Amino acid sequence: MAKLYFRHGTMGSAKTLNLLAVAHNYRQQGKKVLLLKPDMDTRFGRENIKSRAGLQCEADILVGPATDLNHIDYEGINCILVDEAHFFSMEHIDQLRDIALDKDIPVICYGLRTDFRTKLFPGSLRLMELSDSIEEVKATCYYCNRKSIMNIRHLNGKATLEGPVIQLGAEEKYFPVCYRCYREQLEEAGQRRSAAIASR
Repeated sequence: MAKLYFRHGTMGSAKTLNLLAVAHNYRQQGKKVLLLKPDMDTRFGRENIKSRAGLQCEADILVGPATDLNHIDYEGINCILVDEAHFFSMEHIDQLRDIALDKDIPVICYGLRTDFRTKLFPGSLRLMELSDSIEEVKATCYYCNRKSIMNIRHLNGKATLEGPVIQLGAEEKYFPVCYRCYREQLEEAGQRRSAAIASR
């Protein structure tokens, strides 16, 4: 039986580079992959899946709120690869779970585990609940040599808990950090995570 995989990591952990390498390996063997990404992610162009290392390819399907993944032709597909899976709805994750089982196609989802306030994204929560395999794509903290486990948002050079949960950006807005540095940066900026949690 094919599996549903969730490969999560912080910003800059080369998740998309990993996805593109997997796609290349399948194609090099003459196999067909289907690349999915959320239609809201327009940072590198609407259809582009691009790593920060510069490698890129075009998505086959852009997934929006009204997309029904059950109504796609999966004939001849050997693997489904999903970029920025944390932006998918819980319903889309349910659909991917069923596709892996019913179509016997491995589905590999790449994305963040939590937002900059340390709360699970809905898509990531559902992946944590349903995935056969959960793997961490590791990276180091921006400020020290410990492993990064979360992302911190910056505004005008200072850490912040302000703003909407979904705000597209890259290195100019988000840094991968360990918990110690996450807390220290917020304290230095005069913000407390507990206050942000209480206000949610």
